[in-house]
Amino acid sequence: MHKKLTIALVAHDRRKADMVDWAVFNADMLSQHQLICTGTTGGLIKDAFEKKGVEAEIICMNSGPLGGDAEIAALVVRKKINLAVFLIDDLSAQPHEADIQMLLRQCRVHNVPIACNRYSADLMITSTLWDKEDYVPLEPRYVKFNREV
Repeated sequence: MHKKLTIALVAHDRRKADMVDWAVFNADMLSQHQLICTGTTGGLIKDAFEKKGVEAEIICMNSGPLGGDAEIAALVVRKKINLAVFLIDDLSAQPHEADIQMLLRQCRVHNVPIACNRYSADLMITSTLWDKEDYVPLEPRYVKFNREV
């Protein structure tokens, strides 16, 4: 991939080990891009990359419960994020559920690809569409659907 992307990385507590493992597995690719992470997740990825000798641009926002998810959602709205990977703990209640839903919704509304598991993240980061100059993602269309026609 030749185009430099801004990739958001977010993981709930019980998914942080999975995110770090995924990031290290994909470190060669991820180190070529700017990474925007929620606080704790970003710190863990920085530490793991340093141990492996990987240099990467990693910007840490606040932790999720302290507004990190909302900060990343704001970057999505401002078209500053190209791809988001959000490993969600679907088995535990989250105290900041509204922020989580807001981030997911803003990615959908603003047409930002968001992967919520490792498999979809791997498929997204390896897509050849990132470098196709003639590929322009279409903006979502929200039009009234008339069921009576």
